[in-house]
Amino acid sequence: MIKMQTFHSGNPSKKMRMRCPPLPAAQVVLFLLITAFSPFSPAQSAPSPDAPPSSNLPDEEPVNKEVPTTTLKVNVNLVSLYFTVRDKHNGLVSTLTKKDCNIVEDHQPQTIKNFSAETDLPLTLGILLDTSGSQQNVLPLEQEAGAHFLRSILRQKDEAFLVTFDVNVNLEQDFTNNANQLIRAMDKAEINTAGGNGAGGVPGIGQGPFPTNGTPKGTLLYDAVAQVSRDKVSTETGRKALILLTDGEDEGSVTKPAQAIEAAQKANAIIYVILIADRPFYGYGPFAYTGAAQMKKLTEETGGRVVDVGNNGKKLEAAFEQIEAELRTQYLASYTPTNNKLDGSYRKLDISCQGDGLKVQARKGYYAVGDVE
Repeated sequence: MIKMQTFHSGNPSKKMRMRCPPLPAAQVVLFLLITAFSPFSPAQSAPSPDAPPSSNLPDEEPVNKEVPTTTLKVNVNLVSLYFTVRDKHNGLVSTLTKKDCNIVEDHQPQTIKNFSAETDLPLTLGILLDTSGSQQNVLPLEQEAGAHFLRSILRQKDEAFLVTFDVNVNLEQDFTNNANQLIRAMDKAEINTAGGNGAGGVPGIGQGPFPTNGTPKGTLLYDAVAQVSRDKVSTETGRKALILLTDGEDEGSVTKPAQAIEAAQKANAIIYVILIADRPFYGYGPFAYTGAAQMKKLTEETGGRVVDVGNNGKKLEAAFEQIEAELRTQYLASYTPTNNKLDGSYRKLDISCQGDGLKVQARKGYYAVGDVE
């Protein structure tokens, strides 16, 4: 047993040193080992006050690189649907529960997993403003009513952007929750026919919204819908809606109507069209107005609708109010489809809710996206 000894400063006397009995060799070795590895060993210099703290914990065990590692991959095939319900008096219904509604996919009943009435979920909103020559007389109305709508609907957690379309498709204001920024961008919008701002005329006879050279084109409506769906909306989550202020006439888009609908459905975006058309602008005969029919299909397939306001400013304001009310009175239902193949195929949907004369406004189908590694 080694007895602890007190050492004093100064040189110890020879007599004191002689009183220390010689230590056995094994104890000497043990003492040297303790001294060498002690945190108080004189061989270790005191740490600098500016040095980072050091750890006395043992190092982690080295990873054996020869042992193969596996990555867990989980595919969640969950379909989420936003929809609104109206009663027989066309009023919005907000009190339904999961047991009140049914979902059928390709004629096969589905089991609803989650169901909720959503009034305050974040909203991603795209405003698509028609600035072709045919809108010359109604653009000021759109700007005024649009400003009121944006101030009313946008909340702190929402985001919106503004795109104009005519002979081009232009992003005028990127994502923001600042209504004033969007309004300023909207107020700057001008009619563009590629032949001089404000140039009007009837589409198709050389004076309307066509460029002065190159391939004739004037109102790239379907191109705008497809580009916005792919480039701006597809990567966003949650509720997504596109609001088109247009007369519904397309001239020169490369995108076909069915392709625009597909792009919006794949982006899970609801399309609303505020149909604002100065019908006398078009005249009669072969140039008569025909925009309403295609807009009806575009909106119904994606779960939205057309609100026809003509060129009436009061009706335009009312249209924005109706859309705002719908977007704040939606249901969200989700289910795992019985057809679990992620093959990119189109699946038809039918949502119904029990009640006296209830009408459901929802998308007509979706695309089962393929497996993503």
